[in-house]
Amino acid sequence: MSAARPTKTVVVFDYGFGNVRSAERALARVGADVEITRDYDKAMDADGLLVPGVGAFSACMRGLKDARGDWIIGRRLSGGRPVMGICVGMQILFERGIEHGVETEGLDEWPGTVEPLRAPIVPHMGWNTVDAPADSQAFKGLDADSRFYFVHSYAVRAWSLEVTNPAIRAPRVTWATHGEPFVAAVENRALWATQFHPEKSGDAGAQLLTNWIETL
Repeated sequence: MSAARPTKTVVVFDYGFGNVRSAERALARVGADVEITRDYDKAMDADGLLVPGVGAFSACMRGLKDARGDWIIGRRLSGGRPVMGICVGMQILFERGIEHGVETEGLDEWPGTVEPLRAPIVPHMGWNTVDAPADSQAFKGLDADSRFYFVHSYAVRAWSLEVTNPAIRAPRVTWATHGEPFVAAVENRALWATQFHPEKSGDAGAQLLTNWIETL
């Protein structure tokens, strides 16, 4: 009989701008040992760090910096330690966000601008399918018609990062469409992110979180 795999620890980073309880329950459901905290040492030591986000891009960035979350994320990624962003927690990983004509600098882990979503109905609220790469690890085990829960008015409408070094794997980018195509998820080595809410996406979201936990 093979030995049981050790339980992975995940910190849901609590900087005041995310549905942390839903994330905690969803991660516990898939077998993680979860703690909600902004404690620096715990956030650095956990196997995985999940960064939620709701509300305005600029407010989330202020809250994140006030909690030293920008520094924690940067330190973890520089050491190849897994981080996952959800909703605005994904958006702030890009270069900048523009809301109501106001431009705010993001964490600049990826180039790109978070802009108003151009669609007949905004916000984009409800269930939608995604178009994931064939080699996606995040969407492993999920059918093409799996649906995920979105709530957002802003999105990244163009992916501009090019990887020319053949020794470096290019990020896997997943798209969705609401009025126009937008980036729905990114897998970039230790950094994963989703525009949708896996913690509110039922069995499909649970499978995606399971896939993330397996990488920790």
